Amino acid sequence: MTTQPLSTGGLAPVVYREPGGLSTWWNATLSFTRKKPLGAFGGAIVVLLVLLAIGAPVISPYGPLENNQAVALKGPSLTGIEGTFPHLAGTDQFGRDVFSRVVYGAQTSLYIGVLVTLVSTLPALALGVSSAYFGGWVDYLLQRFVDTVQAVPYLILLIAIMVVLGPSFINVVFALSFRRAVTESRVLRGATLSLMNQTYVEAARAMGATDTRVMLRHLVPNLIPLLIVLSSTAFAGVILSEASLSFLGYGVPPPRPSWGGMLAADGRAFMYAAPWMLIAPTLALAIVVFGVNMFGDALRDVLDPRLRGAR
Repeated sequence: MTTQPLSTGGLAPVVYREPGGLSTWWNATLSFTRKKPLGAFGGAIVVLLVLLAIGAPVISPYGPLENNQAVALKGPSLTGIEGTFPHLAGTDQFGRDVFSRVVYGAQTSLYIGVLVTLVSTLPALALGVSSAYFGGWVDYLLQRFVDTVQAVPYLILLIAIMVVLGPSFINVVFALSFRRAVTESRVLRGATLSLMNQTYVEAARAMGATDTRVMLRHLVPNLIPLLIVLSSTAFAGVILSEASLSFLGYGVPPPRPSWGGMLAADGRAFMYAAPWMLIAPTLALAIVVFGVNMFGDALRDVLDPRLRGAR
């Protein structure tokens, strides 16, 4: 609380209130929107994806597996049959509502994106920090392992893992997490090498701090902003990779709906007779990947101090 003089010579208290948490977030959002309008638009798409995934049972008018042969291969319409809800994106060959399956497919994309991001973070940190901190033969062996994995083409490696493990939701998460952890460990290794030259790391070693304490207390916390940037920019790639695996028949097995699976055999087989079966998941995938990429790029510009303030 501060005071200011009055014209009569007295003093009156003037209270300045700190902005609350909600107003701070709101101001930060407005500032981000003004600086990065395209990134804010991408962020809105990400929020929409989350809302679709969480509210799929409420938003979708039909169940993802609910079929009705009476309306099989029916085109998009705004009127239902006998008082039923209209099929906004048409139906497939089994009479399943395409719009409902696209909404439930958002669940698959969001779950895989979040799980892969969480599962791959710890191995990527362990590989990158350990390789940079210990150096020597540890760094040599780990980096040769990373080179071996990166030498295999991305999609070929994913298909090889899925052939060995078999198609399932958990195996898709494992395959994508393995590849992401290995590739991002090299980025984290480079960032850790630059942190190793900082004075506080040398001071911690001089004071007798153990290797584990130096890594967990002084190195890992300084890598968190980089991890956020890497996760935001790689999220769209994870969604696209899952769709690619499902399109090739190695992803999430049916009957669980996924955008890549909807584009696979059924979408291609009926692409002329029922093009809406191909158009709906393609639009959903393209919009989400575009939005996540724009949001990730804008978030990188804001969080990366090297890019902060760049035009």
